[in-house]
Amino acid sequence: MQNGQLKLFSGTAHTELAQEIATYIGVPLGRSKLRRFTDTEVAFQIDENIRGTDVFILQPTCTPVDPNLVELCVMIDAFRRSSAARITAVMPYYGYARQDRKDKPRVPISAKLVANLVSAAGANRILTMDLHKAQIQAFFDIPVDHLFAAPVFIDYLRGRNESDVTIVSPDAGGVERARAYARRMGADLAIIDKRRSDDGTAEVMNVVGEVKERVCIIVDDIVDTAGTLTQAAAALRANGASRVMACAVHGVLSGPAFDRIQASELEKLVITNTIPPKPDFAASDKVEILSVAPLLGKAIQSIHQETSVSSLFI
Repeated sequence: MQNGQLKLFSGTAHTELAQEIATYIGVPLGRSKLRRFTDTEVAFQIDENIRGTDVFILQPTCTPVDPNLVELCVMIDAFRRSSAARITAVMPYYGYARQDRKDKPRVPISAKLVANLVSAAGANRILTMDLHKAQIQAFFDIPVDHLFAAPVFIDYLRGRNESDVTIVSPDAGGVERARAYARRMGADLAIIDKRRSDDGTAEVMNVVGEVKERVCIIVDDIVDTAGTLTQAAAALRANGASRVMACAVHGVLSGPAFDRIQASELEKLVITNTIPPKPDFAASDKVEILSVAPLLGKAIQSIHQETSVSSLFI
């Protein structure tokens, strides 16, 4: 191979997913040691020869975001200085992606800053999944392979054999994603029009599209505190939806998310394992977790073999 033997290494952010991918592609996880000094400073050492190899580092920048990001950069630097032929940062979840523009005066564009950090550390390529905005790819001056979890969700939803399905975008920004799901499933499309009330505090949910007596499936990229998601589910039920489900790629699920989901009109929340599932959500009968390890594994093999990654979505 042009870039030598494929090697897969993992940071500490999501070792379970890394092991799943390693099993899928049939390679052992690379040997390394990572420890932290008492002041939390990270120290990393590679325990095998990687000169001339094609290295993939699995590290989503999820909670705790900043330590995981620094850990990734330290690992990349170690591989660069150890003469790896190519280094691909595999970031199933790209932290800071929601800060992708200046929407207020005197604020940073943090998604661009993170791109600069990872590139400056020495990454030659990025493999990520369902960026909050696709244009974040342009923040990098190195190749970015942008995967979508849609095939994983669509296979799951088709397996349920639901009828009278409407795919719902929870806001105007997610219409393109929802339309793609609706087209592939042969379903109707609806949109939640979210507006502030006159006093600027409450959010009024107006439903655009036919949802009465239909199974509504909300699709989104990230579910964090679940406020918007649970309000959208309530609005759909108030407009006559027979049942409401949701599919979200990245289960950030922080703060009051668990209590909100448990008390909500949602029948089921389906997420992927781009982020390590929290124990209470993994044990909840309202939450189902799908694995993206085969999808990431196929993409890693395609990158290594210099074949088309986009063919995974045809």
